[in-house]
Amino acid sequence: MRDFHLPGRSPVLATNGMCATSHPLAAKVAVQILEAGGNAVDAAIAGAVLLGVCEPQMTGIGGDCFVLFNAPGEDRVRALNGSGRAPAGLDAGHLRKKGAVIAPESADAVTVPGAMDAFCRLSADWGRLGLAASLAPAVHYAEAGVPIASRVATDLAEDSGKLRGAARKFFANAEQPLQEGQMFMAPGQADVLRRVAVDGRDAFYEGEVAEDMVASLQAAGGSHTLADFAAHQSTYTDPISGGYGGLELCEHPPNGQGATAILLLNILSHFDLGDLAPFGAERAHLEAEATKLAYDARQRFMADPDHMARLDHMLSMETARGLAALIGKDRVLPPAALGAEAVHKDTVYITVVDREGMSVSLIYSIFHGFGSGIASDKFGILFQNRGAGFTLEEGHPNEAGPGKRPMHTIIPGILRQNGRVIMPFGVMGGQYQSAGHARFVTNLTDFGMCPQEAIDAPRSFAEQGHLKVERGYTDAVRQQLADLGHDVIVPDGAIGGAQAILRRKDGVLEGGSDPRKDGCALGY
Repeated sequence: MRDFHLPGRSPVLATNGMCATSHPLAAKVAVQILEAGGNAVDAAIAGAVLLGVCEPQMTGIGGDCFVLFNAPGEDRVRALNGSGRAPAGLDAGHLRKKGAVIAPESADAVTVPGAMDAFCRLSADWGRLGLAASLAPAVHYAEAGVPIASRVATDLAEDSGKLRGAARKFFANAEQPLQEGQMFMAPGQADVLRRVAVDGRDAFYEGEVAEDMVASLQAAGGSHTLADFAAHQSTYTDPISGGYGGLELCEHPPNGQGATAILLLNILSHFDLGDLAPFGAERAHLEAEATKLAYDARQRFMADPDHMARLDHMLSMETARGLAALIGKDRVLPPAALGAEAVHKDTVYITVVDREGMSVSLIYSIFHGFGSGIASDKFGILFQNRGAGFTLEEGHPNEAGPGKRPMHTIIPGILRQNGRVIMPFGVMGGQYQSAGHARFVTNLTDFGMCPQEAIDAPRSFAEQGHLKVERGYTDAVRQQLADLGHDVIVPDGAIGGAQAILRRKDGVLEGGSDPRKDGCALGY
């Protein structure tokens, strides 16, 4: 139990249903959908789409999503890949002539938005109230407006300089970043959502809306065509999983980076973390070294599942054993070489559990802050820049190519215990997410924390040659890490954000929500 003399959050407890996400309005709307008779899918879609209005720099209908969920009364975890593909006209050889990497703020980096098709499919296959009911709250608030929250305002100040062309009109105030308390409205997106509510995914991927998106991308130099949009489909698949401390971590398979989290935990399983101080230098050092090794493997192998051949290698305990042997308690490994995804931190996550035990773990993003910075001229749909997650290295499994899906940083998670789904959870923060999943799990298992404590706990992350250490660690710990040879810095912003809902054995739902974000857990 936390010390009530100090600031903090208590776990949120409820019995009928719960949502945890990064903005309170989205959490409220999701719970209202549950109260109206909807299930976890209906509520998660409602909250997720609304988050594109509440946190427009983080996500939107021009982005991608991944979903893990279980059906009512079942503990089988299912996965839905809502990520988009590169246009058929994308040519890596042509891109290499432009530079060593795909420019993140270019039409070349824009892949077909995948989330809207995923929402439509998920609603049709697993929802109860219908798509129109799930989209109605976002339609309302896109027109009425949402006041800019504190964390959102901070991100807008940092990211708004990326906006250009029509995007400045739709996502800024007289070309200045929106300030805390100012209203953000997106009437063009409300129009799009109304059309989708009536005519389904075809209203987005074909007809006037698609024509607006394609014309805008072509004007910005993209090779996108109407055929690229019309051909898009989200796909069901099976999760991958690994065990740690009596828990089974279920992750979305590639092209998400979930296998990296499993590899990281497999490496850490060769050390007795529970014997260490939870916020001491030794644990932070071991996690940093394991992160470098796991992320190095990610950069080598992770790709579109149709082009990835080394998934079994990444999930192998033998691989983890060999990597763990490279870690020394008194020396520092060189940093892992990371791609364009290293600079992004912009994602939203929502989890919902309903009274029938259906759990949804949904992550939704436009990649970098404000994505590509390009918006469609008529409807103001902001385009993701997920194509920046490709490499231009010739012959690499993640090499950019026509119709390919890039490696993604965003990953939803679900924990099972003895075969039972016990906790949907997610950790935002760009490339940190795999490390965040591993740290969340070890906080639970090795240190006995409840979900809220595991979320609140200070974080560190080895990235781009630095060891980022939040202010929640002591100066003495930072000095010990520096003495070991780490280049220790205190990051300007907090590392990531997380949400989780524990399905306790007594039937009570226990929610945790990260104070690093504006959101909360709500139940009824």
